[in-house]
Amino acid sequence: MRRMGSGMLAFGLVIVLLAGCWNRKELNDLGIQMGTAIDKVGDQYQVAVQIVVPGEVSARKAVSTSSPVTMYKATAPTLFEAFRKLTETSPRQIYGAHTRVLVFSEAIAKDGIAGVMDLSIRDPELRSDFYVMVARHTSAEEVLKIMTPLEKIPANKLFHSLETSAKSWAPTAIVTMDILFDKLMSSGVSPVLTGITVTGDKEMGKKQANVEEIESSATLRYSGLAVFRKDRLVGWLNEEESKGYNYIISDVKSTVGHLICPDGGKLALETIRSHTDVKGRVKDGKPSIDVRIMNEVNIGEVDCLIDIQDPETIKELEAQSEEKTIRIMQKSVEVVQNEFKTDIFGFGQAIYRSDPKAWELVKNDWEEHFVKLKVNYEAETHIRKVGLANKALKEIVKE
Repeated sequence: MRRMGSGMLAFGLVIVLLAGCWNRKELNDLGIQMGTAIDKVGDQYQVAVQIVVPGEVSARKAVSTSSPVTMYKATAPTLFEAFRKLTETSPRQIYGAHTRVLVFSEAIAKDGIAGVMDLSIRDPELRSDFYVMVARHTSAEEVLKIMTPLEKIPANKLFHSLETSAKSWAPTAIVTMDILFDKLMSSGVSPVLTGITVTGDKEMGKKQANVEEIESSATLRYSGLAVFRKDRLVGWLNEEESKGYNYIISDVKSTVGHLICPDGGKLALETIRSHTDVKGRVKDGKPSIDVRIMNEVNIGEVDCLIDIQDPETIKELEAQSEEKTIRIMQKSVEVVQNEFKTDIFGFGQAIYRSDPKAWELVKNDWEEHFVKLKVNYEAETHIRKVGLANKALKEIVKE
C-alpha cells in the first residue's frame, strides 16, 4: 500500500512538471512585429517596429479604411533599451519571431552594423531568416511607413518584392541575417545589402489613400547594392554593376538584357540559366582569379532587321552576348577595386580554397592584394529558343 502511495505521488509530481509551457505567451497579449527600422538620432538608436493590427487583416473583415499595421518607436543609448522602451507606448508585448525585414539607415550602415547586429544574434526569440536592407536617401523609419497595394502589410511587400526581383531581374540580392553574419565573420569576403528607397510623395504614401488609387503617390523601390568594408558602408553599385556582382557570385536565376543589332535596333535576351565558376591561383607569390560563366538564354524580343533562323546569325549573337557579359563583370570588379577597395566577390575565399598555405601569407593584408588582383574572364552563351517568327513582327507586317 505504501509502495502504491509513493508511486502515485511520483506520478503526480511528473504531471505537474509536464503541465503547460513555462514560457508560454498568449496571442492576445502579443504585438506581432513584421518589420524593424533602425535609425541614428544623435548618438542614440531609434527603433521603429511595424506591428500587425489583427482586426484589420482578418479574412472575415469587410473593407476597411483603417491601416492594417501600426508603428511604435523608441530612442535609447542601446538597442536593447530601445526595444524595451517600446512598452511605454505599445499596449502589448512586442513579439519579433515573425519579423520579415530589417531596415538599416545609411547613417547606421556607415557607422558600422556589427554593434547593431549583436542584439539580433543573442536574442533566442528571433529567427535569422528575415531580409536585411539599407534605406537609401531616406530614413529607415520612412520606409516602413509607406502604405502598399496588393500586400496589406508593407513588410510583406518588401519581403516578397525582393524575392521576386532576385528571381527574375538581377541587380538585387537576398541577404538574410545569418548570411550577413557569416560574411562578417569570414575572411576574404565582405557583405553587400540591397538598397531600398521611397519614390514619390512620402507624406501621401503614409496615408490609406496611397492604396486607393490606380497609381500610388509613393512607392517602395529597390535601388542598387550597398557595398561594405567589413561592417561599414563605403558606397553603392548602380544597376549594371549590381548585375555584374550577381553574375560573378553565380546568383542570377533569371534576367533580361539587350544587344544592339548590326543594322541598328535592339534584340532582347532572357537569361534562363546561369552558372559561374570562380577559381583562385597563386603563381610566384601573386594571386589571380579566373571567372568562367555559362549562360543559357532565349530570344524574347526582336526590334531590328535580322534573320534569327540563320545559324551564323545565332553564333554572332552568342558572341556579342558573351562580350557584353564580360564587360558587365569587368566594370563591377573595376569599380569595387578602384573606388571601394573591399572584396565583396569572395575572391579571397577562392584563393584560400585553391592554396590554403598561400592564403595564410596574404590574408592579413588582403585588401592591398585585392586592389591589384588580376581577374581573367571567360564567358559562354547558348541561345536555346528563338520563338515562332524568324523576323521582327514589324518587318513581317511591312511585307
